[in-house]
Amino acid sequence: MRRYKDRFFNGPSRLSGRALVLMGTATLSLTLAACSQTNTKVSDAQSVKVEQSAAQNVQVQTEQSAPAIAPAINPSSSLKSELLKNVSATVYKDANCGCCKAWVGYAEDNGLNATAHDVADLSLFKERYGVPQQMRSCHTTVTTDGFVFEGHVPAKHMAQFLAKPPKKAIGLAVPSMPVGSPGMEYQGKFMPYKVMQLNKDGTTEVYAAIETPQQQL
Repeated sequence: MRRYKDRFFNGPSRLSGRALVLMGTATLSLTLAACSQTNTKVSDAQSVKVEQSAAQNVQVQTEQSAPAIAPAINPSSSLKSELLKNVSATVYKDANCGCCKAWVGYAEDNGLNATAHDVADLSLFKERYGVPQQMRSCHTTVTTDGFVFEGHVPAKHMAQFLAKPPKKAIGLAVPSMPVGSPGMEYQGKFMPYKVMQLNKDGTTEVYAAIETPQQQL
């Protein structure tokens, strides 16, 4: 009887754990595929197979949780914006990061005067500029005024922040690499995400909640 009770109560817990692991793996696969999609230099045929497999694994989940088609934010668009006109910044990134390159192109199309630096250890710069561990992404942007923008922050929110910086803030962050955010476009998919405010005392708070693709335009 004791064995039966243990299996009855512990069985569902183990099943739920496996389900969560599979869902987390699928989301990570889609993120990696989206970042790889922006890099035109694919190392070999195996990379293409990985991207195709990742897209198949998450197709059902993304269709249920996100709009089928998200308006593309094309970094090479000829329709340039002046949202970040007169703003200069240095972008610290990995040399092989395709989505980092795409975000830099997107930011420049919105007026940012960007200087990209490929660095071997990004964590050194994230620590230097006070980006908390849980807020980190693939690249770190620092303006000439010393404000920090971590990851795929929309130009719209960068401009809003710089127009009136909160007194207690050092910048904004989009943790991880949400699919559908600027520079992370992938097959029209979109995952809701939050733009977080980074404060001088190390705390964070929600600056903007992006629930639809249109909210980041």
